[in-house]
Amino acid sequence: MPTPEELARQNIDALLKQCGWIIQKRSEINLSGGRGIAITEGLLKGGDEADYLLFVDGKAIGTVEAKPEGFTLTGVEEQSGKYGKNLLDIYPKWRDELPFAYESTGVETQFTNRLDPVPKSRNVFAFHRPETLFEYLCGLGSARDSRAVLGDPPGTSGNLNQRLANLLTSDQMPTTNLWSAQIEAIRYLERSLAANKRRALIQMATGSGKTYTAVNFVYRLIKLAGARRVLFLVDRGNLGDQTLKEFQQFVTPDDGRKFTELYNVQHLKSSQLDKVSRVCISTIQRLYSMLRGEEIDEEIDERSGYELRESLWKQPPPVVYNPNVPLETFDFIITDECHRSIYNLWRQVLEYFDAYLIGLTATPSKQTIGFFNKNLVMEYGHERAVADQVNVNYDVYKIEAEITKGGSRVEKGFYIDKRDRLTRKVRWEQLGDDLIYAENELDRAVVAPDQIRTVIRTFRDRLFTDIFPGRTVVPKTLIFAKDDSHADDIVKIVREEFGKGNDFCQKITYRTTGAKPADLIQRFRNSVDPRIAVTVDMIATGTDIKPLEIVMFMRSVKSRSFFEQMKGRGVRVISDTDFQSVTPDAKTKTHFVIVDGVGVCERDKTDSRPLEQKPSVPLEKLFEHIAIGAREPELLSSLAGRLIRLEKRIQPAVRAEVETLSG
Repeated sequence: MPTPEELARQNIDALLKQCGWIIQKRSEINLSGGRGIAITEGLLKGGDEADYLLFVDGKAIGTVEAKPEGFTLTGVEEQSGKYGKNLLDIYPKWRDELPFAYESTGVETQFTNRLDPVPKSRNVFAFHRPETLFEYLCGLGSARDSRAVLGDPPGTSGNLNQRLANLLTSDQMPTTNLWSAQIEAIRYLERSLAANKRRALIQMATGSGKTYTAVNFVYRLIKLAGARRVLFLVDRGNLGDQTLKEFQQFVTPDDGRKFTELYNVQHLKSSQLDKVSRVCISTIQRLYSMLRGEEIDEEIDERSGYELRESLWKQPPPVVYNPNVPLETFDFIITDECHRSIYNLWRQVLEYFDAYLIGLTATPSKQTIGFFNKNLVMEYGHERAVADQVNVNYDVYKIEAEITKGGSRVEKGFYIDKRDRLTRKVRWEQLGDDLIYAENELDRAVVAPDQIRTVIRTFRDRLFTDIFPGRTVVPKTLIFAKDDSHADDIVKIVREEFGKGNDFCQKITYRTTGAKPADLIQRFRNSVDPRIAVTVDMIATGTDIKPLEIVMFMRSVKSRSFFEQMKGRGVRVISDTDFQSVTPDAKTKTHFVIVDGVGVCERDKTDSRPLEQKPSVPLEKLFEHIAIGAREPELLSSLAGRLIRLEKRIQPAVRAEVETLSG
């Protein structure tokens, strides 16, 4: 019966072999037998033995200390450190102190890179391949032969962690095309990376340019820090297309050429990774299938990974080491909409790779912040984005239809959020992800076709009088339905109530046939028709539809983060020319309206809020109250909202007069 340590050795042997190492006994050493050799029970000075001595190209490079499963590995680090200094003189070695040390049980493994400015152990899924340790040793900026080291551009020599530490002091690239918040996010991220914090979270309001910010810092990581390969994870396939366009259109600020003229960018459509790509874009479900050596259906790639977690696998099969996709494949992983990709099945995918993890989200949950070790390097909320004119503000218009014994009853009108503000710390501490509501409480309004019709008819009747008074063309409207069948019902009733044809209102879900969902989204974004789109969750996160002016809820939402994302579809700013090309009777996008058909906005589960809190108070009265010293948050917020909208409308001469009078 093997001892626990012998079982650990068996597991470690198998894992080392998978990672490209040749196992040799001490009595059978042949250092020319392959590029990476692992000698078992290697002799050290003083009669000690290292469980494994690692050699690359005939020279010692590191050690592995084996312990039985369940052993706490941090207590073994000092022992490993001594082994690295006590190599027998008969062994050729790359450095006097071996640069790399592993401690492993065969189930859990930790790694220390002593070339880092401040060496610190970290858990890794398996062992690095021999050629990777050689690259780390030589400080290569990319996966090139060591003879090219002297030809590397400035800043790419040395260990990656050293290069990151020097990133802040390197020549700064121009930032003329970035908003102040984007510059701030890049600076704070670089400080975090320079401090060797391997997880960082960036929170930026929906529509504030997270992807463009990411493309900028990816370029800096490759150009200034010599990153070998960066993975950009998206929630669904159409968001990958959108991200690819950002890279293709990005003009490098120092060189003037397009990003894709300098570096290969691959949008993964199969399980084959292009070895020369510096940036790979993928959904997390496709990446999971790659690790398992499987292909996935294109439809699965178009569905949200968040929604797929439980529908595909009741018990998610664990990730195992795949030699075709080693753990060092990526230096950095950027996970967009990261609040949706850190749970259960997907978490093991992220933690498979030995990479810096950078999360992007508009709506972090408490669990998200915890996953990123509470390293929230940037917080940029909706209200600040509105003040910076990066977002437009919103109003909430309530339409509630309730079937009673006496018939239908409809409540309508603008809804005002009167919640007290919470401090940032308290808000993040209290933030929960899922809020469960009784079906009869939240979905009472939109179940039967008659109830749908009541809400849609009220929306139609109030559209040009209350919601967007004076308009004659229906603003671009997105309606969220409960499921695909519900979406079908809504589409038919919208067409009937507005007296319009198929082009006026269309369904956009992953089950749409005849036209690809990506083509329908493109048409909704750039063409006059359709005016109204009905979806379930395909356009709920990340999808950029700038002309959108109405977001309508006809479904309940259990997740606080998802609700905030859905609301955020309307916040995007757009130039007057582009806006007028799809909405001819409009001049400027000043705000958008959430039409609440089920009472979702009345529940305390939203982080952003309308600036307008005093819609019935005239602007003159707001000024008067503030002039005599009133400083209630509701007054200041309402005034800010009015001024931001006015600024978008007034003529240059009037603007100049206001600036002169106000100083």
